[in-house]
Amino acid sequence: MADQPKRMHRSRSEKKLLGVLGGVADYTGLDPSLIRIVYVIATILTGFVPGIFLYVVMAFVVPREPKGGSA
Repeated sequence: MADQPKRMHRSRSEKKLLGVLGGVADYTGLDPSLIRIVYVIATILTGFVPGIFLYVVMAFVVPREPKGGSA
């Protein structure tokens, strides 16, 4: 039986607002604080709109982490 592909999700445990960046950190295997810092810097450097738009879109598109933890 083949392994299931890794899926992106919004984190239930590593969340500050909606868990989007915590889910990205879980997916990439990086520290959530590092992901948040990079996101904030990138959002500021791009004039806020693209970063905020991307976060809102991901909050609606990316499913929430299953209750049992990481899938």
